[in-house]
Amino acid sequence: MGAMFIGQQFLQNVLGYGTALSGTAIIPAALMMVLVAPRSAKLIEARGARFTLLLGYAFVLLGFLTMLLLWGEGTNYVIVALGYALVGTGVGFAGTPASHSLTGSVPVTRAGMASGTADLQRDLGGAIMQSIFGALLAAGYAAAMVTAIGTSPDAADVTASTQSQLTMSYAGASEVAKQYPQYATEISAAAEESFLAGAQWAYLAGIVAVLGGAALVFVMFPKRDEERRLLAQYQAMDTAEPTVGPSPSAAPAGAATEGAA
Repeated sequence: MGAMFIGQQFLQNVLGYGTALSGTAIIPAALMMVLVAPRSAKLIEARGARFTLLLGYAFVLLGFLTMLLLWGEGTNYVIVALGYALVGTGVGFAGTPASHSLTGSVPVTRAGMASGTADLQRDLGGAIMQSIFGALLAAGYAAAMVTAIGTSPDAADVTASTQSQLTMSYAGASEVAKQYPQYATEISAAAEESFLAGAQWAYLAGIVAVLGGAALVFVMFPKRDEERRLLAQYQAMDTAEPTVGPSPSAAPAGAATEGAA
């Protein structure tokens, strides 16, 4: 979700895509999720959820590396599609074992709770990462724009209010460029470079998050044999017959006499 959040702004602000074209540009991610998810289920049966999760993390990591190293001014759409496709592949591989691990480790009567937990972790995690990426993008953009203004030969002519508008956001810089058409080319170039600098901060945060998650899964998540033992144990507990209460014949004699009376 964080990658899509930054990617949409990159496509529109830096590459100049329209709103509709930016939306269709992420189709490779959705397509790969659809294609990979069924194969992820088979891979879980063959290699276990831990291996499948780590494989998903690896593809997401490659997606972020593509964005970090290859996305820039004038990037061909093939490279854009590659980054999205890698992230989509990773999500397709990792999503199934994540849900399977939750729903498979609770009784059937609590499957709804496990499913709700899976939805919560996706929505909450996506919201948190979008917030972090957005904050890093804004901070990186502002820092790079301040540097660009400071090194400009016309830095002395930039007022405090204009500098504040330039450093606030890419949209703010675009408005300033319209107000001062004689400097529009320089302002637009500085805004694009500053946006890319901020986006790199966000991509690096994504890489750190992926590596941290992968390390946690590698160390803490049970391997295939242990996972199967646990799942079999949960299934046995779930299918066990409920404990039978005392039979009527075992009732106290006094209670029986009272009932007869």
